[in-house]
Amino acid sequence: MSTLRDNWRVILLVVAVVASTFALFSPTVGGQPAVGEENSLTNVKYGLQLNGGTRIRAPLVGITAEDVEFENETDRVVEQQVAAELSGADAADVIARRGAESSTVEVTIENVTTDRLAAALDAAGYAHGEVRDGVTETTRQETVRVLQSKINEAGLSGGSVQQVTTATGEHFILIEVPNRDPSSVRELVGERGTVQIDIYYPTTQNGSRVYETREAVLTQADFTSIGTAQEPQTGGGSFVPVSVKDDPAPDFQQAVKETGLAQPGGTRCTYNDDPNTTEGCLLLVVNGEVVNAFGMSPSLADSMRNEEWAEAPSFQLQTRNTTEAQQVAINLRAGALPAKLDLSGDDGGTTSFISPTQGESFKSDSLLTGIVAVLAVAGVVFVRYGKPEVALPMIVTGLSEVYVLLGFAAAIGYPLDLSVIAGFIAVIGTGVDDLIIIADEVMAEGSVTSRKVFQSRFRRAFWVIGAAAATTIIAMSPLAVLSLGDLQGFAIFTILGVIVGVLVTRPAYGDILRLLLTEDR
Repeated sequence: MSTLRDNWRVILLVVAVVASTFALFSPTVGGQPAVGEENSLTNVKYGLQLNGGTRIRAPLVGITAEDVEFENETDRVVEQQVAAELSGADAADVIARRGAESSTVEVTIENVTTDRLAAALDAAGYAHGEVRDGVTETTRQETVRVLQSKINEAGLSGGSVQQVTTATGEHFILIEVPNRDPSSVRELVGERGTVQIDIYYPTTQNGSRVYETREAVLTQADFTSIGTAQEPQTGGGSFVPVSVKDDPAPDFQQAVKETGLAQPGGTRCTYNDDPNTTEGCLLLVVNGEVVNAFGMSPSLADSMRNEEWAEAPSFQLQTRNTTEAQQVAINLRAGALPAKLDLSGDDGGTTSFISPTQGESFKSDSLLTGIVAVLAVAGVVFVRYGKPEVALPMIVTGLSEVYVLLGFAAAIGYPLDLSVIAGFIAVIGTGVDDLIIIADEVMAEGSVTSRKVFQSRFRRAFWVIGAAAATTIIAMSPLAVLSLGDLQGFAIFTILGVIVGVLVTRPAYGDILRLLLTEDR
């Protein structure tokens, strides 16, 4: 029992190594492997630089007015009033938000300047403060959420979205998708992803037949259940089964009755062939473009007229092919982007692509660099001490530190990239440096045979190590907290390495040295 109590630090290191082994190799850890990692022997996930894929960094399109005085009007009314003063904009392009300290109005379409927004607010009668380029933090966070949902719904395993901020205070959305080419990623994230149902129907004005459109009778927020894209057994097109929320269902039911879609026998839509001769249609509008038009079956029309449909509101969104159906389902589940990404590159946005072959080359080069670093450190340690009982535990303890960090990365699913590998190499260097400080302090005055003397010398060395660790953590903390891209991964794993070293590996090395060098162990 006393042996376990005296060597608990070594036991803690062994437990950490065993836990890391479980995290690295257990099939129950890490979830589904990312694309290109299905046959990997470990649970380690690789980032874009080591797996290949597309990285897009882009700002959001938008102008924001601060300190807007809404008075007693609702946000929706403010959005409509401001949009009416901006040519080419509608209420969906304006975001009004009330805040505890400041209320804002954002316009999220292109070609709107700060002067135009200021003039629109003045014309609408809203007093305001500064009008600046860019959108609010809330809009950026919502964009990250929607884009991540889009990537997940599209089945792009391993894709990530985050907000990054430059040293000059510029804000960007960073998207990384492994094993995908730039065109497919830009197609997925480039559009706002709005989906709505319009009613297109004939009416009579001054004795002439004309067509009108009742817009947005159903929007994304009105759907409660979105099915997967399916192909009908009879062939021809595809569809997405959907369910409508209870609140908007009666209004939609009333709208199709008023516009004549729910007429006896249903309606036959020929909008795609000739929109000027068709019967009434439901238009499926995605990102402002009509992707399909469909009529109403006799049974559905009967349930609408009898007001039975609203009791169990569901139907099918018809599309021309499976690709369109999948896109509609993705947009409905993820929601609409509050603002578009500026993919033009004019405002500092970039798009880069790393081929899978190049990613594999980076993996092998990183592994080679790590091996060279370990061999170099081992050679210096052996030359410095010439004592295997001092040098071998030092090398093994230092490598176990990196092994524990790999296990931690596998456990939380953190993707490894070149910056993280650089952090591991930095951990090897700083870790062995601290272990050398311990060995030098312990052996500074010749051989040590007394446990009491050893503990005294070890404590002096540990104070030096602790101070150096605190300095490293303080210096790296801003890089770890701020969203600075690759620097963040480097800082996070350097800090974790220092913490693991101070709490686990350095004390364990001290116990190992005590066992090997002292007589009263």
